[in-house]
Amino acid sequence: MATPSHRKPLAELVAELLATDGPLPIVAAGDPVLRQGIQMYDGQLDAVLLSRFVSALRLTMHAAPGVGLAAPQVGVPLRIAVIEDPAPVPEEVRVARGRVPQPFRVLVNPSYEPVGTARAAFFEGCLSVPGWQAVVARPAEVRVRGEDEHGHPFDDLFTGWPARIVQHETDHLDGTLYLDRADPRSLSSNQAMTERWTQPTPETAARELGFELPG
Repeated sequence: MATPSHRKPLAELVAELLATDGPLPIVAAGDPVLRQGIQMYDGQLDAVLLSRFVSALRLTMHAAPGVGLAAPQVGVPLRIAVIEDPAPVPEEVRVARGRVPQPFRVLVNPSYEPVGTARAAFFEGCLSVPGWQAVVARPAEVRVRGEDEHGHPFDDLFTGWPARIVQHETDHLDGTLYLDRADPRSLSSNQAMTERWTQPTPETAARELGFELPG
């Protein structure tokens, strides 16, 4: 009987994933790797393999396309994620959502805590839940602690859309999907998003679908 991939030594699992060039396969909701057994990174990959894995995560994120990707989303149960957002959005969207460019960053063993009580609610999607979006209310500002890919610690504040991205990806490392935090009445197909809910904020969707927004 074959050994389940999540039980293989992690270095072996990652090496197998990197054996072919190109983006890595993205795991969809329903796979247990998204929900359980995510390990703190503690040198399970040597420096070369870690660097290659980070590069593959970035390539996969860009190809999807997305603005963040966590290791469990490619079947690797390690607390590693990458984020990057060039934020090519109209000015009204930038202002409404606080969506400003977020340079590429690697988050190793991150954790976050809210700063203040302000919350912001917007539609979110996920590469592991293709075809759907839903409104999630999240802290508008968070303090994030962790390390980069070189083991250097960081302790940074994130606000606006970058705060949403880092919360979404860190949640993946806790076995949490955005749908766990979403208002179920807001759940919308990508087609509905394109046809109905393209506004900078979800106020119209809240009124017509019957859910509440914070504040």
